[in-house]
Amino acid sequence: MKTLKSIVLGVALLVSANIVKADEPAVAKLTKSFAIDAYVNSTTLGQNADLNNVVDNNAKFNILRGKQVVSFTKGDMIKFSKENKNVRQDCKTSVTEVESNDDMSIVKVDMNYGTFTRTNYVTIANTGDGWKITNVYSVFK
Repeated sequence: MKTLKSIVLGVALLVSANIVKADEPAVAKLTKSFAIDAYVNSTTLGQNADLNNVVDNNAKFNILRGKQVVSFTKGDMIKFSKENKNVRQDCKTSVTEVESNDDMSIVKVDMNYGTFTRTNYVTIANTGDGWKITNVYSVFK
């Protein structure tokens, strides 16, 4: 009987530890590099599984087309990324950190297509829920 109680207690501890641990990684994995990697993977490889988690609900996406700025919301971008799932861009991508501190970071993502380059200035902020994308400004050269 004593052995049975020990086994049941051990199994209960394992189950409760796994349940508590299951909730922990969501915020813990939202680091600067994770947010940028998720954005780059979505825009260049069409792998958007983590995009919804790393984009802040109030994020703004702006694209300069000629002399006109076109703006999009998080919902617009998530919809677009779902429509382009697994579409791989034929470009060379480079990522450069422009400015960074404990609260925010601006990262330059260049997508070189050979005849033109799309430059994305991605702002990420250290929110209460981890590092999230708050603004993306895209220009074409």
